[in-house]
Amino acid sequence: MTARAPLSILQVLEKNRFDTGSVHQMFQAAEGLARRGHRVAVVSRPGSEIEQRCRDAGLDLAPLPLRHEADLWSAWRLARMIRERNVEVVHAHKGIAHAVALAASFVESIPCLVINRGVSFPLTVATRGKYRSRRVHRVVTVCEAIRETVIRSGRLDPAKVRVVYAGTDLTRFDPAHVDGRAVREELRIPQDALLVCQIGVREWRGWRVLVRAMAEVVRAESRAHLLLVACRDEQARREVLAEASRAGVESHVTAIGVRSDVPEISAALDVAVDLSTEGLGITGTLREAMAMGKPVVCTRAGGNAELVIDGVTGRLVDPGDPAASAAALLEVICDPAKALAWGERGRRRVAEGFSSTVRIERLEALYREVLAGSVPDRR
Repeated sequence: MTARAPLSILQVLEKNRFDTGSVHQMFQAAEGLARRGHRVAVVSRPGSEIEQRCRDAGLDLAPLPLRHEADLWSAWRLARMIRERNVEVVHAHKGIAHAVALAASFVESIPCLVINRGVSFPLTVATRGKYRSRRVHRVVTVCEAIRETVIRSGRLDPAKVRVVYAGTDLTRFDPAHVDGRAVREELRIPQDALLVCQIGVREWRGWRVLVRAMAEVVRAESRAHLLLVACRDEQARREVLAEASRAGVESHVTAIGVRSDVPEISAALDVAVDLSTEGLGITGTLREAMAMGKPVVCTRAGGNAELVIDGVTGRLVDPGDPAASAAALLEVICDPAKALAWGERGRRRVAEGFSSTVRIERLEALYREVLAGSVPDRR
């Protein structure tokens, strides 16, 4: 069988710091597609972090300002880049990247323009046109819940909108090779503590509900301890501790800033939590914890129910319900055999449908599908 020719691909995202899931998923796509033999470049704002990561991965970084959605200079430079590199695929991952890529397509035709959508907020009158444009060949959503929202609110042809689940690197998140004891030692969390952990401390992530739920959990199990990761600054950390104090569980709560050692944190915890209320696709930190063989407790918000099977890999609860969240946490904490079984099934589930390998294969197949049947639209 003749090997397929490699594709020339641009992965475009204005964000250049690895503090959000979108950056990690964009970079994962670029790195994974390059490993499969494609000619891949990352287009992003210049910055030391992304520059270093691209150097380490052997990826080409094409810097652009990507200042705002009406950045015509960046659009012109992107169009020139597409022409000079004979680019076949442009994959834009956020709003500014989307708008700039769409503007560039009026200067230089793009055989395959793919737009990512990773949040569950409906499209508005102001944003709908970007998705409905015939120059956009596919909209990729990170879960079925977002796909349905995009189709309904954007009035899009369902065939244009595809789900490609975000993926976790199972070699990096491997319980056989990652140890979380050092994390507990660093944070002075006892090794025998029953560690509940949520990564994400924005308001819509439901951390206040989780703190209130911990008050009930601690009354039933004094070894329970909550770790909240990714406080944006010291003020946010103090706010968490103040909430914990009001709930009477300050000594059972540790709050820290953004961390890069997520595999080790996942190894350190006993149960991963996400009590988000809105705005999300599928919580990446839940997927990563499941890859580490950990049980999870999460809300039904966004696409979490597409990842977590209630009573099989974890427990689903309604958003904003501290009592239900506490009951779910105690169910796991008080039954080690159940926690172990849920964790083992969770890793298998990630391997079968939510790994980085599966994601890259699906993205490549999507690109080739468009290229095989697409005729650039000049309107």
